[in-house]
Amino acid sequence: SGLTVKITGYQWQWDYEYLGTGVSFFSRLARQSDVARQPGSGIDPATVPNYLLDVDHPLVIPTGTKIRILLTANDVIHAWWVPDFGMKRDAIPGFINEMWISVDEDKPGTYRGQCAELCGADHGFMPIVVIAKPKAEFDAWLEQQKPAAQGALAAAE
Repeated sequence: SGLTVKITGYQWQWDYEYLGTGVSFFSRLARQSDVARQPGSGIDPATVPNYLLDVDHPLVIPTGTKIRILLTANDVIHAWWVPDFGMKRDAIPGFINEMWISVDEDKPGTYRGQCAELCGADHGFMPIVVIAKPKAEFDAWLEQQKPAAQGALAAAE
């Protein structure tokens, strides 16, 4: 593979770890959708772009690259599903499942999915967003993430 990403499901978010790079982050329902979904928010969901289908930190991958995904979960069974990739895999606590994806070089863009396993009360609020970028743009993005990852490690020490 050209890249390996470990994905861990949590109630109700995903943890993306780009193995060997020091870059990892959580991906949760976008704040605008989260606020609009609350009873009494006064926000019309129709005014929120990609309501319940957007995240705060999408998984970013390079196009034209074989990507190995390792899936697990921290709490209950989840399922990572992006229909355009034609695959779904379960994320099970204590086990690691594997899947391989690749986005053609001529098809950069945004791909959306959801947790496909009923994982608890907020299961419906666990979207997946994957942004496929040309390799050079991905490499630049990954480099930008490294200082943030290093800063988080220093703060934890």
